[in-house]
Amino acid sequence: MRFTGQKLSSTLLLGTALALVFAAPDFALAQSADDATERDGESTTLKPLIIESEAEPAHAPVNGYVATHSATGSKTGTAIEEIPQSVSVIGRKEMDSRGVDKVDEALRYTAGVFTQPYGSDTDTNWFFIRGFEATQSGAYLDGLQNYAYGFGAFLVNDYNLERVEVLRGAASVLYGSTNPGGMVNYVSKRPTDVPLRRLEFSVTETGKYGTGIDFSDKLSDVAAYRLTGNFTNGDEQADDNEGFQGTVAPSLAWTPNEDTSLTLLSSFTFVDGKHNGGLGFLPYFGTAKDAPYGKIDPETNFSEPDLDKNLRRQVMVGYELEHDLNDDLTFRQNARIGHADIHEIYYYPSGYATGGTSPTTTNYDLDRWGFEHRTQITSIGLDNQLEQRFETGALDHTLLGGIDLKRFDMSRKEYSGAGTDIDPLNPVHGTAQVARSAYLDQDIVMNQIGVYAQDQIRFGDGWITTLNGRYDYVKTDGDDPISRYNNYSETTGEWSGRAGLAYTFDNGLTPYVSAATFFNPVLGSSSQGVYEPETGSQYEAGLKYVPNSFDGLFTVAVFDLTRQNVITGTFQNERQLGEVNSQGIEFEAKANITENLLLSASATAYDLEVTKDEDASVIGKQPVTVPTEMATLGLDYTIRQGTLSGLRLGGGVRYQGASYADEANQYEVPAATLFDAGLGYGVENQWNLSLNVSNLFDKEYVAGCSSATACGYGEGRTALLKLTLDL
Repeated sequence: MRFTGQKLSSTLLLGTALALVFAAPDFALAQSADDATERDGESTTLKPLIIESEAEPAHAPVNGYVATHSATGSKTGTAIEEIPQSVSVIGRKEMDSRGVDKVDEALRYTAGVFTQPYGSDTDTNWFFIRGFEATQSGAYLDGLQNYAYGFGAFLVNDYNLERVEVLRGAASVLYGSTNPGGMVNYVSKRPTDVPLRRLEFSVTETGKYGTGIDFSDKLSDVAAYRLTGNFTNGDEQADDNEGFQGTVAPSLAWTPNEDTSLTLLSSFTFVDGKHNGGLGFLPYFGTAKDAPYGKIDPETNFSEPDLDKNLRRQVMVGYELEHDLNDDLTFRQNARIGHADIHEIYYYPSGYATGGTSPTTTNYDLDRWGFEHRTQITSIGLDNQLEQRFETGALDHTLLGGIDLKRFDMSRKEYSGAGTDIDPLNPVHGTAQVARSAYLDQDIVMNQIGVYAQDQIRFGDGWITTLNGRYDYVKTDGDDPISRYNNYSETTGEWSGRAGLAYTFDNGLTPYVSAATFFNPVLGSSSQGVYEPETGSQYEAGLKYVPNSFDGLFTVAVFDLTRQNVITGTFQNERQLGEVNSQGIEFEAKANITENLLLSASATAYDLEVTKDEDASVIGKQPVTVPTEMATLGLDYTIRQGTLSGLRLGGGVRYQGASYADEANQYEVPAATLFDAGLGYGVENQWNLSLNVSNLFDKEYVAGCSSATACGYGEGRTALLKLTLDL
């Protein structure tokens, strides 16, 4: 394993996190061994939380912080320690404890995941996994891909979710076209067996008000419903960045008999707001480093508030059907159709008017461009599965076979025009702008069909072998009367595979190894021709630990991932000759140490390197935007006895290492350490009042840069006050 330039701070953080693997079991046992702890003359026994009920289904609510099963890494409900890759699960409890107000915020404490690289973007959930941007091809909802391209993407609201799951590394063997660094699978809330009547009211420090509803109940002995909805209106952190977001998600479960179940899932989303025009487009000098005048105020808005528009109408409707043909054979069919109509207008800076990256005169004005797009997308996903359980001698098989189909249909018109220059220290809005002209008018259709098989073989009192194979056929067509580079028709096919081996010891340790190849079609073309699909391979080895003494999951993984046919270069000057290697180590801990004390910790150290490119000067350099070192630690403690019963205290620390703003690695973005805090009080199943503060000390920092003239401030201090009522 190759690691270069690792900082002492990263080593210490990683070592501290790894120590928790060994310290946590002893800590829990020590608590249970103590007869009692004296408090105000009373005896209070602290016992470890041991789960004695059956493990939760793969889509059910998570107990505390620790999930036991997931379907994301195998498409079957599998114990997480038996999946031969790294899997993380963030449940509803953890999201609520942290005051998550957006999906990508839920991933802040997850190993191997870098979120919000340009700050808090109200219309996109951004995330990188193992160093690779996974926002567009790595987002899934209930196991079906939410593919995105350009500005055509689906927006998922965290309030409608029961879980957020992360599979790190190659996943093409299960899902076809997928980001090689990994994928995020959003798991929807589903109807419950017991009545649920919940109302939420919230307000942020900027005056954004929110209302949430979550109702569920049985309609009959065989049917149940659930209705969730979330509505917010008001200001974001940046000046004149405001608007309304609303989502409603009805679902219905029908179980006519013990062999058959059908769940209907849907969501309807409407957005009407304004942007922060500077988000992700500010110069390196003036944000990460001082310009001659100092730094730009992070709350400055560089768009034109009177012209700015962010309008979205979105609907997604689908179902999950499962039928047991006999005791050992199960058929599943999952399907969804989604449609979004998006219209955006905003103005953004593009470097200094004199000097580009850094001003060369006392004129500090920034160039500005106006941008508009009208995009319509329709996405269809259908996944048919057969799962057969059988034995051959001493081998127990869980054999999965399937055929899935995807269709992505997109119509987009994009307009651009030079905007007036703007002063970064004293921006003036309202100046007349020139008309924007069309430079793209394209229709794109991508159809994909995949055939896959997986065999999970258990033998020898602890051995587990996982074998996967898949073939995908993809056809893409692009038509654009304006640009000849946007006209293409291409068909391609590719095999992908995975082999994994694990052994589960009685003491809860499970070492594993795996190797996988991947395949990810790339839409678009350049002067060099139609883009080839990305391909590559990953090798991973790790150790998972499920303690016997308390409820926890600890994972350490090392990996070597190579991504080929990477697109490099800048807009309208792209090239596809790149290869990037990502090597690293990841550690993650989730533990319900006691019923009262919950823990989450992670540490990540990477070596990201460009190993092939048309520009020889960037070979051996680190790709932009992504830090190679990250670490987190979060705790949540609830008092359940005495006069303070119902009081919850929480807090966490997040560290992101340095990154680069340019391909030549001349401009380093400094590291940052952030602190979060939470406070809550309530009566279980009645009401709860909570206050969560992210970036507690309001640290001003740059989250990431995609170039030396495109940097984004990280989110400043945010506070969310929320009242939850169970009726």
